[in-house]
Amino acid sequence: MLQKDSWAAAVVDELKQEPEDIHVDKYRISGFWDTPLDSILRNLGTKTILFAGVNTDQCVLHSLTDANFLGYGCLLVEDCCATTSPGFCVEATLFNVKKCFGFVTHSSDVIGAVQEHIQQQR
Repeated sequence: MLQKDSWAAAVVDELKQEPEDIHVDKYRISGFWDTPLDSILRNLGTKTILFAGVNTDQCVLHSLTDANFLGYGCLLVEDCCATTSPGFCVEATLFNVKKCFGFVTHSSDVIGAVQEHIQQQR
């Protein structure tokens, strides 16, 4: 389905990798399965992960649930996710994340929290 270096697996121009970025190839639905992602995040001291991406009810959800099982705090940024699945699939995903695996938020709340944190640091 998605093959490395193919058009379908390409990163959009707006998210072009910068030299300081860490890139992790994933081979399964979850970004944690059979990748070094967990060890990279632990070495960085990461405690909380914000989730965004394509296939809300598939790749995003399963990466989020794996992160939850590994002990990370998980926030799904709802308006930064999308899928081609029917709406009820997204509704079920959001319900399950809220009830069992983490929190659901919006990008405006994330941006506001970051801006507030920056103001407090000044």
